[in-house]
Amino acid sequence: MFAMKDRFSAPRLALAVAATLVLPLTAQASGRASGRYSKLDRVLREAAASPSPGPQRVIIQTRSAAERAALKKALLSHGDVVEAEHPSLNALTAVVHGEDLGALAADPTATVVSSDSDVSVTGVTPVKKTKAATARKNARGIQQLFETGRALPTSLRETLGVDRVAYTGAGIGVAIIDSGIDPNKDLADSISGFWDFTGGSSAPVAAYDDYGHGTHVAGLIASSGHLSKGEFRGVAPGVRLFGLKVLDGQGRGRSSDVLRAIDFVVANRNTKGIDVINLSLGHPILESAATDPLVLAIERAVRAGLVVVVAAGNVGTDRAGNAGYAGILSPGNAPSAITVGAVDTKNTAFHGDDRIAWFSSRGPTWYDGFAKPDVVAPGVGLVSDAARSSSLLNVFPQLVVTKSGKRFAMLSGTSMAAAVATGVASLAIEANRSAHPGGYPTPNTVKAMLQYSALPVLVSKKLDETDSLSQGTGELNAIGAVQLAEAINPRARLNEGWAQFFVPATFIGGVVEPWSQELIWGSELISNASVIATHSSIFENIVWGTLRADLDNIVWGTLADFDNIVWGTDAVWASHVVWGDRTVGMRLEGENIVWGTLCDAENIVWGTLSRGDFDNIVRGTALRTGGDLDNIVWGTLRDTENIVWGTVRDSENIVWGTSTTTTTVTTNGGR
Repeated sequence: MFAMKDRFSAPRLALAVAATLVLPLTAQASGRASGRYSKLDRVLREAAASPSPGPQRVIIQTRSAAERAALKKALLSHGDVVEAEHPSLNALTAVVHGEDLGALAADPTATVVSSDSDVSVTGVTPVKKTKAATARKNARGIQQLFETGRALPTSLRETLGVDRVAYTGAGIGVAIIDSGIDPNKDLADSISGFWDFTGGSSAPVAAYDDYGHGTHVAGLIASSGHLSKGEFRGVAPGVRLFGLKVLDGQGRGRSSDVLRAIDFVVANRNTKGIDVINLSLGHPILESAATDPLVLAIERAVRAGLVVVVAAGNVGTDRAGNAGYAGILSPGNAPSAITVGAVDTKNTAFHGDDRIAWFSSRGPTWYDGFAKPDVVAPGVGLVSDAARSSSLLNVFPQLVVTKSGKRFAMLSGTSMAAAVATGVASLAIEANRSAHPGGYPTPNTVKAMLQYSALPVLVSKKLDETDSLSQGTGELNAIGAVQLAEAINPRARLNEGWAQFFVPATFIGGVVEPWSQELIWGSELISNASVIATHSSIFENIVWGTLRADLDNIVWGTLADFDNIVWGTDAVWASHVVWGDRTVGMRLEGENIVWGTLCDAENIVWGTLSRGDFDNIVRGTALRTGGDLDNIVWGTLRDTENIVWGTVRDSENIVWGTSTTTTTVTTNGGR
């Protein structure tokens, strides 16, 4: 049945294509070409067009369990290998003949065909701070960036203000989907379960970590500090940890295994008591969030009540050190995830010298143009637990930090920042539950708490400005997040006031720091101090950035006063959510600028980032101007000479700027 080239005659093939379900997004908006390969993501389209594509690992989505079963039967009869099923998405993972991709795309039972992309935390060599300029020329990694340097005692907890918080994350369950957790004396008592998803398994096993990344992440979240005599204690040492190993001993894994791990957490969240998922991994965005399997899994997890924290990625500069926009990785493009970038605190508690880490990925997201990251957190030179059988430290021994005769590891990256954010989110959840017994904050409420209480980070000492596409609403503020969590009563009825009195400022580092008092909602910046005062529908379990009273047709976008919907209706998420009317990589008729000239979005935008003209990059006003609402993604680009279209060489679609006060345009690939 599945000799796919023979499966359909020409008339039947045309009929089969006509009978397929309309894709969630228009072809151009989703990054999927129109025509024969419209269901394939960018990598698979390239494979289908090549003369000898070879076997391809794919994740195929269908409309129903019955169609999934029929497709599985057809694949097996054709000699393909079905490696996993994903009932939550009505999808399956398979290795198929590359020459059959076109016919698979035409099969009416397959609604979306995505690559089973490799996810990774590696790809960058460790560097010394004294050689930062040279390192930036070589810093191109998928997720993990390493940096050696000197650790200062308690700098992380002091910077966050955690030692002044009366909570430890007690009673909160955190699932770490990573390379594993080493059950050392800092972490063993916190581990409540461990499962190995590598190699197609999902078996419960004794906790271990043969790479080392997951242990470092776990330590930042929950280390007891026993081995370091308290110096490297985690942000929320009272949480219970659940390890789900999806990365092998080299720090690499597959999207399908991450999908299985997320589904496992969703299915077992109540029996295990899991509240938060940490995902410090990713891969380049290859399609719209509306069809990306990892994004769909995260949105399902959030709707089930789980807070999901994701690393933004380490694609913040090109080899020449130019600032890059649109470098967010998948699944950091999930609207409802808390996507976290990294900030360099200079190892001080004073926030005035904090700057966005040069490697931290900026928004907007490719294809959809979502404003990401949501917040930033410390992510440079963080010391945490080292796995005892760590291939990472064997390859890079310079990452080792010794304290009291014990080995630790110093790493940098948005992976570390996401771990810190996971700890802060856990503190906020505990604080809210303690202050309001019987109540439970939704994931959207937790996200709003972190954004609203964040501390804005300046672009530089010279520029008294902030860039929302680099930092979201600002740097995590643990003290403020906890204070706000205590003030908000999640049991309040909709449209009633739910926030008790609080002061929107935090004394930290010897200075009173005002909160951002902002939310990034979809692609808009809501600068309205009262946005958090009322229990609005936006804090319910809907896709972040959407709002309609009836959830049958949620409109994507934003609102200025919570009464009027502001966006358009060009594309649809599944059958329920209407997205905004502007997307990266889509030709917009009648607009002042065409975002991309190819429907597969393989073009990138070259521009400049200057003090005087923030419209020369892919967004409008990214500055806090004091108004209620700023569009932080789309601008009108008054000077079209500052935009040059280029092509990507390594499948990473990035918008590069020069980060100078000039209007010089980079016209090559920046590679």
